[in-house]
Amino acid sequence: MLQELEPRNGLLMITGVLWGCTNPFIRQGTRGLRDIKSDTLVGQVRAEIWFLLSNWKYVVPWLVNQAGSLVYLAAVQRAPLSVAVPVASGVTFALTALTGAAAGLDKALDTRSALGTALVLAGTALCCWNQTSAKV
Repeated sequence: MLQELEPRNGLLMITGVLWGCTNPFIRQGTRGLRDIKSDTLVGQVRAEIWFLLSNWKYVVPWLVNQAGSLVYLAAVQRAPLSVAVPVASGVTFALTALTGAAAGLDKALDTRSALGTALVLAGTALCCWNQTSAKV
């Protein structure tokens, strides 16, 4: 039974990595979006869409992020939601914080933020462990 749990947890970890590592870069790619102005609502929407789609700093991480969504769909088919949601969300949260700090896109993690991130990961591990021990 434990061997069955590993592939789906791996898919959930991959999802969290793809989502978490791209979030800071997607946020960076949208810088300047608020400066886009148009006289009409339709013109505004068109200008914003063009701004995003013509900006590789947005498009590349967004496509990788969408690949994470496809992996998540595969994982959700194999894992109960009580595991899938906390694992994907916890890993995403932690890697968003770590990637943003490591890439210099966000401020460096202070002690409390690092501790909070570690606690989120510990809680995620407990969710997996609880599901594993309940099935065995």
